This record gives sequence, structure tokens and C-alpha cells, in this order.
Amino acid sequence: MGIPSITPGLLTTRADMDELFGGGSQGGILPSTTTPNVLIYVDHDSGKQYGYEDGWLAEEDELGPIFEYTGQGTSGDQTFLGTKGSRNAAVLYHAEAGRSLRVFMAEGKVPGSKSGAKQQRYIGEFALDPKQPYTVREAKDQHHKPRRIIVFRLRPTGEYQRLPKDLVRPAEVTDAQRVLATVAATKLPEPKKTTPKKVAPRQQRATESRRAAQPSLIAEHRQSQLRNEYLEELTTRGHKVYAYQIKVAGTTTTLTTDLYDATEHELYSVRGESSREEVRTAIGQLKDYVRHIKPRPKLVALLPERPQDDLLDLLHVEGISVTYQDGNGYTRNPAR
Repeated sequence: MGIPSITPGLLTTRADMDELFGGGSQGGILPSTTTPNVLIYVDHDSGKQYGYEDGWLAEEDELGPIFEYTGQGTSGDQTFLGTKGSRNAAVLYHAEAGRSLRVFMAEGKVPGSKSGAKQQRYIGEFALDPKQPYTVREAKDQHHKPRRIIVFRLRPTGEYQRLPKDLVRPAEVTDAQRVLATVAATKLPEPKKTTPKKVAPRQQRATESRRAAQPSLIAEHRQSQLRNEYLEELTTRGHKVYAYQIKVAGTTTTLTTDLYDATEHELYSVRGESSREEVRTAIGQLKDYVRHIKPRPKLVALLPERPQDDLLDLLHVEGISVTYQDGNGYTRNPAR
């Protein structure tokens, strides 16, 4: 094809991008073995069949806009492990492997094509959000069975195209849906280095982010491990345990709680540390989420160790009980 560079908004095809970058032409996530890129293809029509919608969030923060992309796997829980999860792992560890994430959006059929192949509109070059690389949600597959999906949070690293039609649709009404509390993945594959045979042409970029998500992953690992252990503890006691996915009217962001103990009607915020910063985060999360859950549950912060007295007092003033690991068990410090 002889494209010297690609810019956001370019209409192209999978075949042409395979020729330019490598990676193949089938699938949603295509890691290249010949250039330092992972190609990501978004198709709204396909996504709807599997219970998700990819695109730009309308809300921005201090780091700018976020593009949500659901991982590979159309049946069963999505994972980072094994053959099914290898392409998801390629996205997770793109920075460690020295790869860029290049996102394309399906844009109608290729003019004159008899095969029905779709055009692909180039959105831009991305990297994982360094603060929260991904989130795990529940969605229903094409057979209406619930499953866990991995939703990557992508940040543009240079020029990008953000059209209104590419935004995730905002929620019409506020809805707090109770979903299964499944065990979160705590074991992740080791990142692999790649040695590209050739380097694809690169456009001039205003900024570039190559920050790996590793620090966030370590903190999340601690948090996930504590959540899994306490989920097992509650289940062993015979409690019914869930979580909530909350969509707020007029927004595109999906909020996901940690644990909800339906037996005791308690909502948990699980933190990976017992520091002041983490306690403040727990308070903020619980106060935010509880507004949308009816009837109002009791609030609990789950911590890996006993926090200092001042932080216990802070939680109690806010009406939040504390459960923390104590040796091989757990200690409850109820709100006054």
C-alpha cells in the first residue's frame, strides 16, 4: 500500500494494516511479531452480541480522555492466562514489550467489496491508563449467561480522533445492578520482550507515554488477594455475596463495588493497604456508591491490617465499620 504514515481519521482496511504493521487480519486484538505494535479493532455491531459497548467515555479527568476496550473472549470469563488470554496479556504488557496500541473503528463496508469486508477508521495511538489499566465487570454473553469481562482503559499518546458517534452511550436512568462476586485473577503472566524485524512509520506526536502499569498492578494484586480471601471466608460462613455495577444517569462511566454481603446487608470497600490515603479512598468510594443502593446497606472497610487509632476514629465518625486481617483470621471493629 505504501502508506508513509497514518493519521487519525484515515479510512483503511484490515488487510492494508496487516501489510503495514503485521499482526494478521482476524480478531479484535492483533499483536504484531514484525513491528512494535498491537492492533485493536472495535466493532459496535459485534460488541452488542456479547453484552458490551466499547468507545470513548464522555467524562474526562486530569489525564484527559479515556477509551474503553473490552478484551478478547466471546464465551466464558475473560482472562490474561493461557491461549485464550494471551492477546489480553499482550495489551496488558504492551509497554514492557515496547509496543504501541493502535485502535481502529469499523466504519461501513469497503466500497465495491463483494466479500462484505468493513472499512476501518484509525482512531489513534494509545497506552494503558497508568492509574487503572483495566477493570473487571459482569456482562451477559450471546446466550444471556453472566460472565466476567476485562475492560481496558486506554489513554491517547498523541493525535487522536474523538467523534460524538464513538462515545459510549450515557445511561438514561441511574441503575445499581447486583452481580455475581466471582474470584478476581491475582496471577498474571510474565511480560515478554519482542524483537521487531522492522519498525513501522510513526507520525509526529506531541506527547508520548510509555509508563508501565506495573505499580498499579502490584497494588491491585494485594487488594484482589484480600478480596478473594474474604469472599471465601464469607462464603464458608454460608453468606450470599455479590457486588454492584452502578450506572449513573447522564454519564458513561460504570462504577463497580468490591463486595456486598447480602446476608448481613453490608457494602465493603477493600483496600490493599491500611494507610491514610487508602482509608480516605475507602470512605470516598463507600459514600459515593451507597447513594445509589436501596435500601441503604451498612458500610465496611476491609483492610489488610489494623489502621492507626486516628484512622479508626475517622472511619467510625463516618459511620463505617472496619474489618482487618489479624493473624490467620479477621477482627471486626464496628462503627459506634
